Amino acid sequence: MKALRENFLYYLTVEKGLADNTVASYQFDLKSFILFLTQKGITDIKEVSRHDIMAYLLSLKKQNKSHATIARQMACLKSFFHFLLREKIINEDPTCHLETPKLAQLFPRVLSMEETEHLLNQPDSETVLGLRDKAMLELIYATGLRVSELVNLNVQDINMEMGFLRCIGKGAKERIVPIGSYAIDAVNRYLKKSRVKLVKRSKEEALFVNQHGKRLTRQGFWKILKGYAKQAKISINITPHTLRHSIATHLLENGADLRTVQEILGHADITTTQIYTHLTKTHLKEVYDHCHPRAK
Repeated sequence: MKALRENFLYYLTVEKGLADNTVASYQFDLKSFILFLTQKGITDIKEVSRHDIMAYLLSLKKQNKSHATIARQMACLKSFFHFLLREKIINEDPTCHLETPKLAQLFPRVLSMEETEHLLNQPDSETVLGLRDKAMLELIYATGLRVSELVNLNVQDINMEMGFLRCIGKGAKERIVPIGSYAIDAVNRYLKKSRVKLVKRSKEEALFVNQHGKRLTRQGFWKILKGYAKQAKISINITPHTLRHSIATHLLENGADLRTVQEILGHADITTTQIYTHLTKTHLKEVYDHCHPRAK
């Protein structure tokens, strides 16, 4: 089964062109599923039945896995067995007619504009690392980049004079994103006063580097963000994606149209972007209830 899993992952990467993070998630999910089968004494993929898959999903539920995790696992298994059927390794697809669990529509948590400004002001711009952190926070908020897109930026990907950057998003899709003056100023100061002190070798292409002069990792940025969120006494559990959600909401609250926000965030489907309209409507209702003399 391990060989079949590797063939499937190769298919996802080469033929389907899925993003590395998606393939990594499927790899983890399949490893978990195969371990479950092994513990049940099933070593041949042809022996897997619909009942086995339902038992696996039930085991995830008993482990208090989230609806999102269970739905992702189901999507992974459907794709995996569809691949095996296409390759004529199995004769019947045990996931056929199994429904993916419906997810409750959970709106993402976002920062208010005041909280965002407070967070962005946390780095100490008098220090080398503070200048870098200020540039990263300003840039990710200005552009709505995913954390992987941020840390994968190279110096040549950003054009200060034109006020744009180039990034590679999900599915290796390239997009051009505008940058505001605050972010441009912060990145300029980082390049002139901080990066030159951090980089150890002249050939380093990464825009943002760690204290050893190497490209900063996703985990590294996450840790930095958590530290500043705690310093700023942000009440919600903040993640890099929180900033992405926040810029989308703030843009819509200030009059941006849905298509523009879709282009900036790099959403393939506008329905993904539409979730933020619900957030802005919630905000609108809160403002109305608070400000209108006859709201209550």
